[in-house]
Amino acid sequence: MPPVPLVSTRQAINAFTKVGYEVNHQTGSHIILRKSQSPHLHLSIPNRRELPRGTLRKLIRDAGLTVEEFINLL
Repeated sequence: MPPVPLVSTRQAINAFTKVGYEVNHQTGSHIILRKSQSPHLHLSIPNRRELPRGTLRKLIRDAGLTVEEFINLL
């Protein structure tokens, strides 16, 4: 498995929108993405220049992707 890349919040949001997530709203410093087919599936991404690798790994797993699939979406 390749290591989780260092990406910004914008890059992560762009990758997740390619698999069906949409920006719903922002609460404080977190941007909330919702899956268009199911309103119960959501991701909460902190708005930072560089996402911590552990946080990004959890977001990738919650989205049902592998690290390789995520890297291909970048």
